[in-house]
Amino acid sequence: MSVLISLLIGLLFGCGLIVSGMSNPAKVLAFLDLAGDWDPSLALVMAGAIAVGLLAFRVAGRRQTSLRGKPLQMPTARQIDRRLLIGSALFGIGWGLAGICPGPALVLLGTGADKGLVFVFAMLAGMAIFTAFERLSRARQAQSVPDN
Repeated sequence: MSVLISLLIGLLFGCGLIVSGMSNPAKVLAFLDLAGDWDPSLALVMAGAIAVGLLAFRVAGRRQTSLRGKPLQMPTARQIDRRLLIGSALFGIGWGLAGICPGPALVLLGTGADKGLVFVFAMLAGMAIFTAFERLSRARQAQSVPDN
């Protein structure tokens, strides 16, 4: 049942991306083109998403379990660190160059668009590279800790 609910929520999210035009890289790039033919419609989509998100987080913050009775785990990190800044910058650069972010990339992949395939491949490669660097970093930290 959980897989079916996840599938339905994913389909609803994908339909929302299609209806809002967020799966169209040209529309996203037009929003980012402040000096050219700017399309403000993405700002309205974002404002709506933020409003829904704020409401959902407020409700979730008052609960201990999800609507399905599973434990609810809210994010606890509150500091802005170097990793967050670098990750945000990389995301923004990629979004600005391609006009695609992960959710719309999956929609594009589902439509068979070449851009979606290339983006998802690059995204998975980036995730694999990050994971490899994290493992290497942890291994180096473990080696540098003196034994007592």
